[in-house]
Amino acid sequence: MDYDVKGNLRQVLADLPQGVRLVAISKYHPNEYIEAAYQEGQRVFGESHEQELRQKVETLPQDIHWHFIGHLQTNKVKYIAPYITMIEAVDSFKLLKEIDKQAAKNERVIDVLLELHIAAEETKYGLTPDACRQLLADGAWKELKHVRICGLMMMASNVDDEAQIRSEFRMARALFDEVKSQYFADEPSFCERSWGMSHDYKIAVDEGSTMVRIGTTIFGPRVY
Repeated sequence: MDYDVKGNLRQVLADLPQGVRLVAISKYHPNEYIEAAYQEGQRVFGESHEQELRQKVETLPQDIHWHFIGHLQTNKVKYIAPYITMIEAVDSFKLLKEIDKQAAKNERVIDVLLELHIAAEETKYGLTPDACRQLLADGAWKELKHVRICGLMMMASNVDDEAQIRSEFRMARALFDEVKSQYFADEPSFCERSWGMSHDYKIAVDEGSTMVRIGTTIFGPRVY
């Protein structure tokens, strides 16, 4: 292995305060890198392509918790529903409903995060803060018995301006507090604020993140 995965992982973990969990983003990286992180005790990994994920699930230790972190098409949900631990990027009620349907077929409850689109860039995915409020206000999600909304996820703008990044994380934190008090005050499971990646996770932790998604800093540039 030409990359010090174990050393990098230890460094990242040393930076994270208690209560902040690491999702090691392993997409496009080979099994040997994941195994190295696993040997250091890492159990939560993030993937964004259903076929690559399925191959890894079949060949890697069974106690790994897999998070789906990319944009998920509704027609792919059925393939990951048997084993996915969390789907981090739910950006529509239609997707939420499909996850519920496929989770029911597998007799399980799947944890999800609602994805916010706060960044200045024109990315295609994610709910604007108002769309997130609207989805929750509509209330239809309360009828879904096989999904559990556990918090919010977002990506800050990919810029060097620390003040802008910080302000976007703060907006996400404020929205989390708002919907927590309005809809999930009695739900301890609604507790995740998933923001922060390799280039901005230290700022994210400052701004209330409970879960950071780090790939490049641990595994290096994408291998395939």
